[in-house]
This record gives sequence, C-alpha cells and structure tokens, in this order.
Amino acid sequence: MGTSKNVKQVIAGGVAGCVSKTIIAPMDRVKILLQAQHPYYKKHGVFSTVVQIVKREGVMALWKGNSMMMLRIFPYASIQFFAFERFRNFYTGLFGQWHINNLISGSSAGVAAVLSTYPMDMVRARLAYQITGEHVYGGIVDAFTTIYANEGGVRGFYRGISATLVGMIPYAGFSFYTFETLKHVGIDYFPGFLAKQDPYNDEVLMLRPWASMLVGGLAGALAQTISFPCDVARRRMQLAALLPESHNYNRLWSTWVAVYKKDGIRRGLFRGLSINYIRVVPQQAIAFTVYEFMRATLRLNEPNVKKKPVV
Repeated sequence: MGTSKNVKQVIAGGVAGCVSKTIIAPMDRVKILLQAQHPYYKKHGVFSTVVQIVKREGVMALWKGNSMMMLRIFPYASIQFFAFERFRNFYTGLFGQWHINNLISGSSAGVAAVLSTYPMDMVRARLAYQITGEHVYGGIVDAFTTIYANEGGVRGFYRGISATLVGMIPYAGFSFYTFETLKHVGIDYFPGFLAKQDPYNDEVLMLRPWASMLVGGLAGALAQTISFPCDVARRRMQLAALLPESHNYNRLWSTWVAVYKKDGIRRGLFRGLSINYIRVVPQQAIAFTVYEFMRATLRLNEPNVKKKPVV
C-alpha cells in the first residue's frame, strides 16, 4: 500500500474519532464522575449530574478535559482504524475465515491503540474528575509532571492498563466485528434500502448515513455491555490517587472485589452503564459513519464486495 493511501487512512480514522468524541464529551465526563463516585455527584443520576455540573461549574465544564481528549483521540482513532485494516490483511493469511479475522483484527487494533495512547487517557481522566475550585492539577503539563513525580515515574501513567486491555479485547473485537458483519449483510441483502453508490466510485456500494449510524450504534451497544465492568475497574484504578481507600484499586481483581463488596453489581460493576449507552451508542454511530464518509471522500473504498461474510 502506498504512503499516500496510508496517510489518508490515518486522517480518516483521526477525524472520525475527534468528531465523535467532541459531540459526546459531556456524557463522557458525567460517566467518569459517576463511575468514580465523586462525592459531589454520587447521589445524582445521569441527567441531574449534567444539571449540577452546569450550576456548579458552568456549561463549558461539560467539556472539561476535552482538549486532552483531542490530543489523545486523534492518534488513538487513527491507530485503531488503520491497524484494523492492516491486521485484517495479516490474519486473512493465518485463518482465512471472515468472522474470525474481523473479530481478532478488531481486538488487536484496540489493544494497539490503547498501548500507544494510554498515558493521555490517564491524564484526561484526572482532569475530567476535578471540580472547579478544587483542582489538584493546574493543566495538562502539570498533570503529566505531577503524576510522573509522585506516582512512580512512567509506571504511574499506566495505572489501570490491565483492566483496559482485558476490556478492550472484547470491546474493540465485537465493535468492529458487529459493524462489519451488519454492514455487509445490509449491502448484500438490502442494497436498495440500506445502501447507496459511492459518489466517487461507481463500483462501490456503501451504507446510507442513517443505516451506518444504526449499525454503528448497535455495534457500540453490544460491545459496551460485554466489556463494561472492565471500564469501571479501569477508571477506579486510574483515579486511585484521588479516591479514598486507594489501596483497594491497585490491581484488576482487587478493584472488582472492592467495587462489588461496596456497591454490588448494578450499582457498582455496572454503575454508569446507562450513561455509557447514551454516550457510546452515538459515539460509535458517529465514528463509524464519519469514517465511512471519510473513506469515500478520500477515495479509499474498493469495489464491492471484498471478503464477504458467510451468514
């Protein structure tokens, strides 16, 4: 593959990630506050937390930490989408089975993206957790230097990485697999209703935007449900230095045990799942839809249908 095409794929993935994350940033911050049981917001629900943030900190506080998120999400999404295409080509030679290839390729792409950008996610979570008037960190640079100095150097930026990787394997795997499967089913079996012609390539059919949004949302919902307890553990471990009883959040299993003993399954391990549906479903819907749009705009689509699934 030529350098120009590689660059275009990186751009397509990065733009898709930035657009989707900016739109759902308020829900992302609410999720962090609820998952970590912030003392000011732990008694509130999803929408009442939004109201309280606006009252206490102002409207723009809903996007607190988003500048850090943009620094992270462009390389994260770029690596994830780009790696998915590369891994899919690689695994085809190993397994040759469409379903297995897409599932493992999605997981591998998610792991690659996480390992590459995790320190930025750590800092973004710390900044989003802060309340106006009670700042521990003065900004992005201060957060990086403080964590490095006080939490064991580079290792401090990887708190919660085990939970993240354990959760990412099913999340990214099922997200990409579900989207690709439903996408091909829609194009193959319902082309007149769900698909349209690529405006830049007469040989290519692509999902209509509304169909891509629907398929992406379903993919995100399924993937998030499967991996959510790992996401809860990840946030607790990332925020351990700011939480009481931080010694309970040093390892994945001990974090799960501590959360379960204190809050149970529904209010602990799955606390914040409702906000995650509100957050992840549109996020994945927008990300996949923008990515498909960018692929068409940058002339990256290839003639249909390549490596179709057997359903």
